[in-house]
Amino acid sequence: MAETINQQKSHPKGLWVLFGTEMWERFNFYGMRTLLTLFIVNALMISKEESSIIYGGFLGLCYLTPMLGGFISDRFLGNRNCILLGGTLMGIGQLLLFFSASIFSTNLELAKTILYVALGVIIFGNGFFKPNISSMVGSLYPKAEKNKLDTAFTIFYMGINIGAFLGQFICPVVGDVVVNGQRDVFAFKWGFLAAAIAMLIGTLTFLFLKNKYVVTPDGKAIGDLPSKNSSDDFEEGESQSAQFTNKSLGLAVLSFIVLGFIFKNVFDQNIIYSIIYSSGITLAGLILSDKSLTKIERDRILVIYIVSFFVIFFWAAFEQAGSSLTFIADYQTDRNFFGWEMPPSMVQIFNGIFVVIFAVPFSMLWDKLRAKGKEPISPAKQAMGLLLIAISYFIIAHNVKDLGNSGLLAVHWLILLYLIQTFGELCLSPIGLSLVGKLAPRRFASLLFGVFFLSNASGYALAGTLGSILPATGEQFKAAEGAGIDLKAILDKTITPTVEQIKFLADNKISDHYPKFAGFTIHNLFEFFMVFVVLCGVASALLFMLVPKLKKMMHNV
Repeated sequence: MAETINQQKSHPKGLWVLFGTEMWERFNFYGMRTLLTLFIVNALMISKEESSIIYGGFLGLCYLTPMLGGFISDRFLGNRNCILLGGTLMGIGQLLLFFSASIFSTNLELAKTILYVALGVIIFGNGFFKPNISSMVGSLYPKAEKNKLDTAFTIFYMGINIGAFLGQFICPVVGDVVVNGQRDVFAFKWGFLAAAIAMLIGTLTFLFLKNKYVVTPDGKAIGDLPSKNSSDDFEEGESQSAQFTNKSLGLAVLSFIVLGFIFKNVFDQNIIYSIIYSSGITLAGLILSDKSLTKIERDRILVIYIVSFFVIFFWAAFEQAGSSLTFIADYQTDRNFFGWEMPPSMVQIFNGIFVVIFAVPFSMLWDKLRAKGKEPISPAKQAMGLLLIAISYFIIAHNVKDLGNSGLLAVHWLILLYLIQTFGELCLSPIGLSLVGKLAPRRFASLLFGVFFLSNASGYALAGTLGSILPATGEQFKAAEGAGIDLKAILDKTITPTVEQIKFLADNKISDHYPKFAGFTIHNLFEFFMVFVVLCGVASALLFMLVPKLKKMMHNV
């Protein structure tokens, strides 16, 4: 323990400034996330299926725009200015959500319009903020200290999750209020306002402390304008700027259009998801077309790409927290927690709590294994993360197997799921950030963080698609039963619903058929959760098989 404390003390003070800035930004983001789908369904009267698509598209675009933010940072504004711009935009977006939640009862259509504008502003703000603060963490450490990055990013990740914990606690307390057994839909606005205030604090933290602490040992500003970079900022023999030809840029544009068309029309994805998937593939190809890349740089970038592909499946499963798992917590879970009825939006708070508790022990574990020469390389750690999330869903699948249409899942099973997923997250997410920091050529640092976040974007888009195949939950069966409708018989196609019954189901946003995925019909929650077991289990096995090859391609990093 003393060894780890000494190692943490040796980290630059700028790490703690970035830690605090990211902490408040994550309060803002995760606090809003706890309320978003509940607000959309209960206040804006949008169906659960459509809200899952909106949620997945929103998260996906949040991690698509870092590509743009990384490009603008590397070429024009620098990390510092992009962080300030992104933080300001996200604060404005949260205030717009506050206004949407303030007027929905008097002007529902305007409230929906403001919702979409707010989400758009947050998306662009996150795009400027996210890749640049991660890139600055990597820039704090000279080449000789790159072996500290796994520990540094785990500490940084703890800041992320302290913020997530605070947001997931405070925003539901003030925004998800139940009065006399009924949800107070007018309280959502206070949760969004709390998120806006947190973002303001985070932006001001960075503004006032960056010049004093986010600097090199000789006092030079880290993340300044690209025009102020010197040759000392680059490794010997490393090109200082990208060299894209007009031909490669033209091919990238053409590829984006063709891929977007294929995803939209062949794979039947909506326009937002098609943009996310085609952008990721196009940007990856464009970077590899750079004429200045050496063989070692190209191999290392390919490692980032391969790992990023597998990360997609982790986030597709993990991000059910804000959609399908929240709906299950709301409608089909006994949330009695030591005599207290926990708000459904707060159940996911355990992820943040567990990260805060276990981030330092995981950091100590990597340090101890490294000292013994037994530390797994980053791709192996990430394969472990995928395996753990598959295990978490396998456990929850067998605990919902016998619930029937109205049985309640004990909340401790969801808490256990979040515990195991947290272990998986600590093996995968901060390690992935560290891997990009180690392998990315400096001229592509922010842009390659943008590429890495594109894998998150693709995962979130897939999360939205998978969340939308959630089968009918308890409250829908109860609502149908109250109207004298045998919903199970309708879903099983053993009876044909009347016109009046079809209208009732449509009015109450209840589907009259089972959802499908990849040609399979999802009849119940057990089958729904087993989708994630299979996806993440297969991805984990394949990544483990590739570890020896990836180790060679990393060239001793």
